[in-house]
Formats: sequence, structure tokens, C-alpha cells
Amino acid sequence: MSSHIMLTSHPRVRAGSAPAIRWGAAEARDRGPLIASLTQPAQRNAIGTHAGAYSVYRALAVAAGQLQRDHRPDLTDTSPAALIGPHPQWSEPDKIVSLDPWGHRVAEEFGALIAAGMDIRPTIAVTTAHINMPELQAAIAAGRLQPDGDILCANGDVRVTKAAIDPVWYLPGLAARFGIKEHELRRALFEQTGGMFPELVTRPDLQVFLPPIGGMTLYFFGDVAALGQPQTRVACRVHDECNGSDVFGSDICTCRPYLAHGIEVCIEMAQQGGVGLVIYNRKEGRALGEVTKFLVYNARKRQLGGDRAETYFERTECVAGVQDMRFQELMPDVFHWLGIRRIDRWTSMSNMKHGALVAAGIEVVERVPIPEALIPADARVEIDAKLAAGYFTPAAPPLEAELALAKGRGLHE
Repeated sequence: MSSHIMLTSHPRVRAGSAPAIRWGAAEARDRGPLIASLTQPAQRNAIGTHAGAYSVYRALAVAAGQLQRDHRPDLTDTSPAALIGPHPQWSEPDKIVSLDPWGHRVAEEFGALIAAGMDIRPTIAVTTAHINMPELQAAIAAGRLQPDGDILCANGDVRVTKAAIDPVWYLPGLAARFGIKEHELRRALFEQTGGMFPELVTRPDLQVFLPPIGGMTLYFFGDVAALGQPQTRVACRVHDECNGSDVFGSDICTCRPYLAHGIEVCIEMAQQGGVGLVIYNRKEGRALGEVTKFLVYNARKRQLGGDRAETYFERTECVAGVQDMRFQELMPDVFHWLGIRRIDRWTSMSNMKHGALVAAGIEVVERVPIPEALIPADARVEIDAKLAAGYFTPAAPPLEAELALAKGRGLHE
């Protein structure tokens, strides 16, 4: 093992000697493999490294002597459990800029290069599973869902296909998506990560970046192969992570109730011959983080006049400096990856998500709001604030006088 420190801003070989990446090429072999492995520095053609936010844990495992720094994965029998793509959108460079559309087909498309010694790794994995939630059992008991023995079992088990996606950013396309210069994007990424990736500013020839952030998980209900076909009806819930509600049932927001309702709608669509899709993004607290979210909770509950909708967004901005950092401009990429051009039932009230979809050329036929009965009492502040800010509602949004009423519990109630 070498004791020398290798600075990534000073490649050991001349630029251009690594495999070229032609983003948006129609064939995987023409596009070229993404190589962010540290075992072969001369072949690296991407900034960053694999595993997203978990790459730091890998570094810790190497430092602790529990992982060999040159370990390479054995990809035997890891191929996708369901076929996804290729779809026409894969060869349109501006459609997909935040994930690698070929990321799940690495072993298949680049098998010969891997066998020849290249360290090429997947950024997407597709498998199958059963899921079960108490809310689904309640829906069966109430008669809203009917077990069919195929998609939905009598005990509430649901058969799903699921995919995990690590982010892969094509920097020229990302900059264009936000309407900024690529060098401005690179500089901000470099500076705001404490100079973690010097290649961002020293290697303009490297156009792909694997950022150390969380990715997304997709849950498919029904036949995944039917996606991308014009006749296939699709129901979808795009859900941004909320650990407190999703996992522990905190009632200050509508996240878990809406997630469960979205899954119910997806099951219904699959049973009708369509496909249901839940997209679960790792964007805790509107991508502001859970620490910031909890600080905001304290500020909301302690403010003079109580927790109320009229100051809901203001409290967040006072702490975080911004109301939201989820950047829904990147959200439609996954729909392009799946070949989806139309969503028949969209279980979301978010004007930002809807706007991003429409701007990306994806038709939304029906918007499905959360049923009133599923809104927890302490979440009324959140839902009223969002409705007043432009969230979709089939009824009239709350009046200004309603927004001024304190509806959230106190901090110690």
C-alpha cells in the first residue's frame, strides 16, 4: 500500500486518457462507462466517488482497517430483477442530468470492459420485495382495497419492484437546467463543500460528478415493463423524506398519511391494469436537514401568538435563510428515465412539483389531494400555509383571517 497522498487536482496521466463520456448517446457503449473508482486513478472520468452520502462511511471503514481500499464488487447475479428501458428520453441529453440512465445495466452493457479489468460500478439497482403497512390493512378492513392474491394479499402484503438510485450529475446539463454558467456551478459546489472536490475547478474536462448526497428509492406496483407505453395508465406519489412522520408517526405534518394514501392509490391503479409508482427522495426537511427542521419546530411553537399558518414559511426562512432547497427542477429526470410522458393520477398537492413536471413536458391528468380525514390536527398549520401559498386544492384556500389563528400545539403540550 502506497503512503503517498494523491491529489485529484493533479492527475497522474494526461487529461483525455480515460474513457470518454458522450452524455446522451443512444447506446451505452457509445455513451461510455462512468468510472469514479479510486482503485484505478488513470481511468477516472468522473468527479467524486460511488455510494453517495455513504462514501464517507466507506472511508471510515478503510481507515479502521475493516475494508480493503482496493476492494472491487463481485457483480455476479446482481442484474436488475425487472427490465427498465432504454427509452427515447435516454438519448436526449437535456432530459436526464441528475442520474445515469444506464446505471442499472453496467454489468450487462460493460461486461467486457469489467472482465478486462476496468472498475465500473452500478449507480442503480433493481430488485423485488413485499411491503406492508398498518394503513393498508386498515384500508382492506374498511373495504377501500380488495386483496387480489397477486398485487395485494389478504394479510396486507403488497408485491413490489423497487429501485435504488444514486445521484449522478452531468454538470453542463445541470447548469443549463438552472440557467447558470457551468463555471459558476462548479465554483459554488467546490466552495460550499469546503473544497472537498478540487477537480470541480481544476478539471473542466471531467463533466460528470457523483455528489455525496442521498439518492432516491422507487416502488413500482404492477408491471414495470408497461411503463413508457402510451396506453399504460400511471398513478404516482413523489414523496420527499420525512423521518419523523414516515417512520415514527409524528403528527406535525401530513407526510406519512399522504404517503400511505399515495400507496393506496398506486395499488388501485395496478389492480386496474396500470402501474403505480412511489418515488421516495432523500431530502429530509425540504433538503434543509433534520437539525434545521427541528430548530424551526421550536421557533414555530415558541413564537408570540402561537403556531399559525401565516408565519409558517417565515419561521423556516429565518432559521435556514431559504424556504426550500429541494429544487424540483431535477425531479422530472426519473420520469424521463422510466419513459413516462403522462401521469393519470398524481397524488400530490405541491405546485412546485406539478410545475416542474409540466415544464418538463409531462402531462398530469388528475391531481389527487390528501383526504381531509387524514390530516392530523397539529398538521393543520402546515396544510393551511401550503394551500395559501398555491398548493392544489379542490376547495377554496383558507382566508387570511384563518391563517392568523394559532392551530398548532404549544411546545410542551
